[in-house]
Amino acid sequence: MKKKYWVLLIICVWIVFVDQWTKDAVQQRLALHQSVEVIHGFFNLTHVRNTGGAFGLLGGGKGWMVSLFFVVVSLIAIGTLLFLFIKLKDDEEILPLSFSLVMSGAIGNLIDRLLYGEVVDFLEFYLSSFHWPAFNIADASVCLGVGLMVFELLVKDKKKLKSFS
Repeated sequence: MKKKYWVLLIICVWIVFVDQWTKDAVQQRLALHQSVEVIHGFFNLTHVRNTGGAFGLLGGGKGWMVSLFFVVVSLIAIGTLLFLFIKLKDDEEILPLSFSLVMSGAIGNLIDRLLYGEVVDFLEFYLSSFHWPAFNIADASVCLGVGLMVFELLVKDKKKLKSFS
């Protein structure tokens, strides 16, 4: 099996496992909306549910139509990422990792939507009055994957272009 497929398999299995395990631990130990201060003035574990997309976008709605919309969007995203992943060149280093991280996060949150109709979030960071929306391991995986993708496409590709001029 090609290296990029090993990367995909290992990253997906690991991230989805850790994501689902942490979400289960939070649900077992914290009541909905319960918060536990971990680092004073900076970080709490807070059990919340997100019916919307990333950072609560389009949130607030409940019901099977909202859940179905996000399940379909997740399936389309995963399918598109898998198609693009297959097209990656074998010598690529960063893009297989970034695609694997994004797919893993999408799968982790898709599992929640299929099980609960919403996503379990619990990582809450804040500083003074600035408050970042609660998120989970799957969300962090997507953000890290997108960040690596941006780095690869913008920074590394610019260096390749300069070497040809």
